[in-house]
Amino acid sequence: MRSMKLQDREQNWGADARFFEYTTAADPAVRGIPLSVLPAKEHEQGATREIVWDLSGHLELEWEATSPNLLASFLRIRAGESLATRARATSRMYFVMRGGGVTRGSFGALHWSVGDLFVLPGGERVEHAAEQDTAIYTVSDAPLLSYLGVEPGVPRFRPTLHTAERMLAELRRVNSDPDAPQRNRNGVLLANAAAPQTMTLTHVLWSLFNELPAQTVQRPHRHNSVALDLCVAAQAGTYTLMGEQLDAEGRIVQPVRRDWKPGAAFVTPPGWWHSHHNETDTPAIVLPVQDAGLHTWMRTLDIRFA
Repeated sequence: MRSMKLQDREQNWGADARFFEYTTAADPAVRGIPLSVLPAKEHEQGATREIVWDLSGHLELEWEATSPNLLASFLRIRAGESLATRARATSRMYFVMRGGGVTRGSFGALHWSVGDLFVLPGGERVEHAAEQDTAIYTVSDAPLLSYLGVEPGVPRFRPTLHTAERMLAELRRVNSDPDAPQRNRNGVLLANAAAPQTMTLTHVLWSLFNELPAQTVQRPHRHNSVALDLCVAAQAGTYTLMGEQLDAEGRIVQPVRRDWKPGAAFVTPPGWWHSHHNETDTPAIVLPVQDAGLHTWMRTLDIRFA
């Protein structure tokens, strides 16, 4: 017995043990989510490539990340060329901002065109071939898996395509309801049959195809998931206001303004109130992608409306 204890001391199993007084460490001050923008100019010219929205330096992470759980990128693919990608992730979403082509993997060939959105289980190398000059916005949960120290396992859903035609048809259907103007948001949640409880795009990713009608304000709301918002279509004079607090009238205190610029993306931090404003005569569309599938599953989303 003594020799075993002596061996344990030599191994120094307690070297990494730490102790903190509860009130000083129960809610550690980790770095917040930066108010970052990924501009459209990144995907408008240049060679075929992936443009990673990497905020890992600000977040003090050892792996690429846009938020603690999500990584966003632009894929720029010139006409007649292809780009191979592989995400160490359980889920990866692709939204076609312009162009058309096909994505191939072990699942077969998935053809897409402008305005289409599709999701693939992660872990597999896939190849995207462009028939026209193409730009794709993509978001995965790769940082979550890096944090957990795991590899993708059993796929939780099948490759799924939401076509532009179906999304626009559903948007028209829900917004034809007489109560639509009174809703906090005028969009359709993009869901998957494999996520019946969370009703989300995948078991981790959540997305809303949200229309902001002309001359409209969508009132503030907030949630605990990070939003990586892509502007799909908008005119100058369309923007989001965001801030940490509301006043007694339900207005955002000292808001930060983010103007909607087509083909650009911006971050809405978790817990921040945000409202959408369209001061033009043209409807606009924004596509937020969040880790709200995970938060809904954990019962921590805590969405609130002003």
